[in-house]
Amino acid sequence: MTVTHRIAHTIAACLTSLALIGPGELSAEAQAAPLPPHPRLLFDARDLPALRERVHGSASAPLWDKTLAELKRSMAEPVTLPPRGGNWSHFYVCPKHGVRLETGKELAPWHWEHRCPVDGEILASDPAKPPTDLDGVVIGHRHYAHARSIRNAGIAYQLTGEPAYARFARTLLLAYKDAYRRYPFHEYVPGSRFGGGHAQSTILDEAVWLIPVAQGADLVWDTLSAQERRDLAEQVFLPAVRECLLPYPLGVHNIQCWKNSAIGLVGYLLGDQSLIGVALDDPQQGFRQQLRQGVQDDGVWFEGAWGYQFYMLNALAPLTEAARHAGTNLYDEPLHRLFTAPLRFAMPNLRLPAFNDSEEVSAQNPLYELAYARYKDPLFAAGIPSDRMSEPALWYGLPQVPSAVAPASGSRNASTSGYAILQKGQGSDATWLCLKYGPHGGGHGHPDKNGFVLYSRGRVVCPDAGIQPYGSPMHGEWNRTTVAHNTLAVDEQDQARATGTCLAFGSTGGVDYAMTDAGAIAPGVRFVRTAFLLDHDLVVFADQMESQQPHTWDIVCHAFGQWAMTATAPPWQGPGRHGYQHLKDTVVRPAAQGVTLPLRLAPDWTASLIVAPGGLAQVITGTGMTNRVMDRVPAALLRQTGPKATVVWALDLAGGTSTTLSQTVTPSALTVEVRAGQRHWQLTVDPQHARVAVKAETTRSK
Repeated sequence: MTVTHRIAHTIAACLTSLALIGPGELSAEAQAAPLPPHPRLLFDARDLPALRERVHGSASAPLWDKTLAELKRSMAEPVTLPPRGGNWSHFYVCPKHGVRLETGKELAPWHWEHRCPVDGEILASDPAKPPTDLDGVVIGHRHYAHARSIRNAGIAYQLTGEPAYARFARTLLLAYKDAYRRYPFHEYVPGSRFGGGHAQSTILDEAVWLIPVAQGADLVWDTLSAQERRDLAEQVFLPAVRECLLPYPLGVHNIQCWKNSAIGLVGYLLGDQSLIGVALDDPQQGFRQQLRQGVQDDGVWFEGAWGYQFYMLNALAPLTEAARHAGTNLYDEPLHRLFTAPLRFAMPNLRLPAFNDSEEVSAQNPLYELAYARYKDPLFAAGIPSDRMSEPALWYGLPQVPSAVAPASGSRNASTSGYAILQKGQGSDATWLCLKYGPHGGGHGHPDKNGFVLYSRGRVVCPDAGIQPYGSPMHGEWNRTTVAHNTLAVDEQDQARATGTCLAFGSTGGVDYAMTDAGAIAPGVRFVRTAFLLDHDLVVFADQMESQQPHTWDIVCHAFGQWAMTATAPPWQGPGRHGYQHLKDTVVRPAAQGVTLPLRLAPDWTASLIVAPGGLAQVITGTGMTNRVMDRVPAALLRQTGPKATVVWALDLAGGTSTTLSQTVTPSALTVEVRAGQRHWQLTVDPQHARVAVKAETTRSK
């Protein structure tokens, strides 16, 4: 054991106050653990009859046929483990274009081509530094594949009783028994709080690898000799826990959820109640603490990224199932809320916006197979993908689920998580606007208070920047900048981390509205945005900024499609920082008298961005990016300067050329007049008293 490992071992022991087992022996407490017989992690004996029925007669049965065929192909090949541990997958990007690389042919043992899909360039792998160790990423995938093979061979053995499957799992397990500790402990970033591992280069990846290895070992545990079990405990499972997972506490964090599952599964596998206790009840970071502190009262995971909502649910599931088999129920209210939230906050097409470090994801997720099986909540039937072709469907799916209950519709506000949703219309064609004003989201938050995503007619109209691979320079240069979001940038800089508040939310005169304060996004600055959904096709924003000092205020709007302006305008050059350097083809127009900018959202759909006279000095248009760096999409900066600014603007999704806006600012309130054909609205906005008033009328033709 290296000096680093000895230090890590000591830290782990101090952190957990455990009398962990020494070489060749289990702790007395662990030996006496009152646990059911193996298998008891992924499945127990009670689960197997229903599982056998599903693999032969359910919608997911073809998935098992495919899995079994892949397993048999693997069994026909010699077992060869990689010569070293893997590397962080987020490094597998083209440094020039920021896109994920493609793996080409194997040039030599454990060396591959790594191709940029944009220009076809072949990148060389250099193991000297983690960011250039591209072969190491592919090696990491091979370790994951072996872990899945161990688990799948164990499942096949339990389903069929055929010894060949157990022998294959045993061969892989014993290969790791010989190799695991010989793989040097390595970190994707030396000294990072996210640690490293033997098979992988981060504590997250080591935990994700370890979970299926433990599940597979459990499924064939009774076929192993006592010496083989001890060897696996001492050479794989306990070193992974002691040297890689325990020394790096993360508190309440999605990665800690994966660690807890891995630690807990090792505890349940080996019968070590001390490890089970750490996984479930550590006061700083155990399973129960994750749910107490990480799940907000509206069910949103505190990091505020929908991809991570499901990612951590995937992390929790192995431990909740293993605990259930051991007689411990972890399916209490906080976990139920975690499943409820995505369906409550989804867009009308049951997809979730790309807020914070997330891409756009579906609210229909295979994990709802498990959720419905355990809770029988009819809402969760809406979250089950219609094809039911997934591992959770195979493992947990009930033969019959009720007709899906329609998820939430209409306008709704979640003050804890900070999402104000305005919605009009029915079904997937409804218009849906979500203002984002809540907590930053920890390490996965973006500087985008009072930003929004707009959806209508079955698609996203105004997107969020979302996420790139973390190893891509574009993630920091673009996706985590304010100008990449539909919000306010002050002095061409990023917002500070902040938590906003909702000042007013409601509906009057047939108009739904939300008034939100962005919080401390810049020193001495207040930014209040009031959004109105007047009807299915018309969204109005009243943006009010104030400070004691003069500033440059940029209201930013991104949309899918293309600009449809015909008149030319002079070019504009922005600063080379804070995301502005990635705005392209920018031109500037005067806007003091108001401006209407046509947007071609689709070949048969043109919308308009309309700015009221009197509030704006310039409008700068060009293109920005989404989370696909090669896609250029329309971007607009609505610019004003001074200590105060009021910008009233609208998105007319019907593209109406007759829609007009006007604004009147008084010391007591802002009044906005909106006319669209025969309809007229008067909107009053008073942030000082958190008051919104609406008057609406329709003029009949004579």
